[in-house]
Amino acid sequence: MFSSIKRWIGIAGLMSVSIAPAMAAGDCPELLRHDFTSLQDGKPMPLCQYAGKVILVVNTASYCGFTSQYDGLEKLYARLKDKGLVVLGFPSNDFGEQEPGSEKEIAEFCRMTYGVDFPMVGKTVVKGKNAHPFYVKLAAMSDSRPKWNFHKYLISRDGTKVVAYTSFTKPDDRDLQKQIDEFLAKKEGA
Repeated sequence: MFSSIKRWIGIAGLMSVSIAPAMAAGDCPELLRHDFTSLQDGKPMPLCQYAGKVILVVNTASYCGFTSQYDGLEKLYARLKDKGLVVLGFPSNDFGEQEPGSEKEIAEFCRMTYGVDFPMVGKTVVKGKNAHPFYVKLAAMSDSRPKWNFHKYLISRDGTKVVAYTSFTKPDDRDLQKQIDEFLAKKEGA
C-alpha cells in the first residue's frame, strides 16, 4: 500500500508540474528578461518573477561611504513590499574596488550588519564594456549610467519607465518616495 501511495503522490506531483502555466514571454516586460543568481542562496533568480512590481535597483558595495544606505533600503523594502515594491541589490566591485569579497562574504555582511532581507543577486558588472545587459538597458532607458556605488534605478510596474537617482539620493529622499508612490498607485495594465 505504501508504494501505491508513494507512486500516486509522484504522479500527482508530476501532473501539477506539467499543468502549471509557464510565464509567457509576453507577460514579462523585455527589460526584466534577464536571469541572475541569488546572492543569499545561490539559486536561479529570473527577474521576470518581479513583473508587475515596482522595482528599485541599487548597485551596492560593502566598503563605501554610502554603505549605510543598506539600512534605509531595508526599511523601505519592509515598509512597502506588501504594496508591491521590490528592492534589488546588485553588489559590484566596479567603483573603487569597494566590494572585493566573495558572494558568501557579501551576503553575510549584509545580513549580519544591516539585516538585509531584500533580494540581492551575485556580483555584477554595472559599467563599461562588460556591463551586464540589464544595466545597459537601465542606462539607456534612463539616460543615466552609474557613476558610483548605490546608484539607483526605479522601474515602473510595466517595465516601460525607468527613473535614475544618484548615490547621494538616500532611500528616504522625498522625490524618490514620491516617484515610488506614483508607480505603486498605477496598477498593472492601467
